[in-house]
Amino acid sequence: MSKSKNECNVGLDDRCQDQDGEIRRKRSDTLVGTLRETYGPGFAPGVRSDAKLGTLLDRTGSSSLTEYLKKPKQ
Repeated sequence: MSKSKNECNVGLDDRCQDQDGEIRRKRSDTLVGTLRETYGPGFAPGVRSDAKLGTLLDRTGSSSLTEYLKKPKQ
């Protein structure tokens, strides 16, 4: 049974995996508000919901969402 275009193999943190098992990266233009739907209202405190992930990563010196999530929160 083949999967439709919108279905995916669910992986880590309910993110989709490509067919080779690699987890898809979040795009840098993903909005913080969208990420709060996944990671909760406490995600990126003090950052506007219309800010982009790329801006958040630049401000925090993180190279990826995974790296940002691993950083200790102050």
